[in-house]
Amino acid sequence: MKKIVLALLFLPFLCMAQKEEDVLKFSLQTPWTGDVNPENVWDEYPRPQMKRDNWKNLNGLWKYAILPVSEEFPTRFQGEILVPFAVESELSRVKKLVGKDNNLWYQTNFTVPEHSKNEKIHLNFGAVDWEATVFINGKKAGEHRGGFTPFSLDITRYLKEGRQTLTVKVWDPTDAGTQPRGKQVADPKGIWYTPVTGIWQTVWLEKTAADHIRTVKNTPFIDDALLKSELTFSDLSHEVILKIKALSDGKEIASASRELKRGQQQAAFQLKIPDQILWSPENPHLYNLEIQLLKNGEIIDEVSSYFGMRKISLGKDKNGYTRILLNNKPLFQFGLLDQGWWPDGLYTAPSVEAMMYDVEMTEKWGFNMLRKHVKVEPAVYYYECDKMGMLIWQDMPNGNYFKDLRIQAWEEKDAQRTGGSARQFEKELKEMMDYFHTFPSIVVWVPFNEGWGQYDTERVTKWVENYDPSRLTDSPSGWTDRGVGDIIDVHLYPGPGMEFPEEKRAAVIGEFGGIGWAVNDHIWWNKKNWGYLTLKGQKEYKERFTALMRDLTGLKSFGLSAAIYTQTTDVEGEVNGLMTYDRKVLKLPPEETRPLIAPLYKKPGRFRTIIPDSEHTPNAWKAAYDVNPDWTGDLKQTKGWQEQKAPFSSYNNYFLPDGTAWKTRKDLCLFKTFDLDRVPEEIILRYYLDKASMKVYLNGQPVTSEKHEGGRKRHYRNQLIANARKYLKRGKNTMAIRVQPQNENHAFDLGLYRAEIKDEKEF
Repeated sequence: MKKIVLALLFLPFLCMAQKEEDVLKFSLQTPWTGDVNPENVWDEYPRPQMKRDNWKNLNGLWKYAILPVSEEFPTRFQGEILVPFAVESELSRVKKLVGKDNNLWYQTNFTVPEHSKNEKIHLNFGAVDWEATVFINGKKAGEHRGGFTPFSLDITRYLKEGRQTLTVKVWDPTDAGTQPRGKQVADPKGIWYTPVTGIWQTVWLEKTAADHIRTVKNTPFIDDALLKSELTFSDLSHEVILKIKALSDGKEIASASRELKRGQQQAAFQLKIPDQILWSPENPHLYNLEIQLLKNGEIIDEVSSYFGMRKISLGKDKNGYTRILLNNKPLFQFGLLDQGWWPDGLYTAPSVEAMMYDVEMTEKWGFNMLRKHVKVEPAVYYYECDKMGMLIWQDMPNGNYFKDLRIQAWEEKDAQRTGGSARQFEKELKEMMDYFHTFPSIVVWVPFNEGWGQYDTERVTKWVENYDPSRLTDSPSGWTDRGVGDIIDVHLYPGPGMEFPEEKRAAVIGEFGGIGWAVNDHIWWNKKNWGYLTLKGQKEYKERFTALMRDLTGLKSFGLSAAIYTQTTDVEGEVNGLMTYDRKVLKLPPEETRPLIAPLYKKPGRFRTIIPDSEHTPNAWKAAYDVNPDWTGDLKQTKGWQEQKAPFSSYNNYFLPDGTAWKTRKDLCLFKTFDLDRVPEEIILRYYLDKASMKVYLNGQPVTSEKHEGGRKRHYRNQLIANARKYLKRGKNTMAIRVQPQNENHAFDLGLYRAEIKDEKEF
């Protein structure tokens, strides 16, 4: 009987060990893995927007224990963990799962700088996922819920003589809860990755005076050449003088000072910036800002900050399209979907050098922007992007994707969150926007991605717009559009395609591409490796990437303002990166990508319609079924064909207007004649092809042969055809199409357009 009881007691741990073996058995090193040193791990000052000289890094080897949630305080520890790497990561030196039924405990000892009774000691955490409770010398000093934003505690009153003991308890339900968690799941597969629990950014101490600066929030207004700054302070115990000085290249250009009253906790000021130098990707000029508090002429607190003079807004281009403007001029933004995951450190790169390698490669490949996808990075990341001139679209990490909080693209109602779940999401959203407000590189907030926990879209979006009018709002990115925000965003794999700009919203492709190529010896696991399209080698990979870039260029004439290619790196089983997960293989080198991307930064012409598609207004074609397989457009063979209205669909398609029912499984053949007064150099096919394949002929010549590929259920795809003079002539022309169904649910529509890209750069 005792043996049975013991077996039952150990059963949960055996189950966890089996699951742990399945989830955490994979290993892949980066070029920086071997350089990680506990003596100086992540030793950069972690808060570049409000920097003090007096700080102490607490990163390094701590004690850890994974214990059931029923244990109130650890009486034993199980080994050492390297902070700031998550416990599931290889660099943590632990590599264990925690789960919702356990707490992860940390403990370390430290000494504090000498301080008087009028000084404070602050304990700062860069990020802890998810719920952290902090104890100093056995006493609770504070707690924080939120896995992506910093928090700070005044621990002065808990200190004692000599060495101090810091204990941290962390609970994280991963995907068993509705808290913002990004792409973490208990069972990684596809686009979902390994859990991340605990401390994953720097832990550090800082000494200040009792009266000190708490936050700095800088906002530029280039139309008035003004910097507006909002400061908060501790509850001031005396009257003090606030002094601010702005510098450019080391020279003072503006200053201000004012008296602050006792008890005052906030103040705002503005500086006129003479001969302002605008921040941009081509010239990422940063101004330094020195801020001081003085009492009786003596400096009691001093921080250094910085700012960039830039403006992100919407406006009309010369073609009348609503476009995204940088500094009041159209600038096409082309970037990578950037997950920010590492095989050795998961959420945490081995070092700042490693972390920024991804951004440096993004720039070298020819991109000027990245979308930080459902993850938030350490503050130093955004500082380095500010210095480089890399534009950032910052996602809010999503909440629950599965079950009742995931909505489909056609659903007219949002998900229903509980009050507590909504409050937590919005609290973390506000913290993210507050903490990262001052970084000029961040130009767009993305509150929701697709239907992942998307709720109260209109209300949340309006709040984001009102809370930070200095940036644009993309809400949601892809999936279920609610007509709000500054951007109408399409996700289309492989794409590309777009919706047209609106009067008050710019058009972007928030995700496209996703070309997969699993490079041997650089693969994360032995399960299925996955991409939206999975190819076998570099030749195929380059051909498909080249075609996507060509097609994307044609979309600029339709008013496209930005596009985001999926993605920077492979991540675990997702192999659609431009480089491998270990960062050791570039699938395409910069010398091959830059010439393909360069035309995107040129000034677009306006498209002209040759044959309209039927997305908004049905357009008639001559149609027939069961036609000779060799037919390529010979009009002599079309006698008796009937005129039918596109689009053609075998089912009630939510995303298409009413057209012609296509109930048969036989091939659909279409033709139309059209006149040209001049022959363009390039033409664009804009088509909708669901669960079918097509062959297109112009004047009897084959132009393209395409088949349905994942993700074309909601939007039209655009394909650019170069050397149009090979197929077209002045006067009367004929287009012929053969569409072959792949299963019982199939749909089709197509239009023909011409567009131009001029040589004049638009920036």
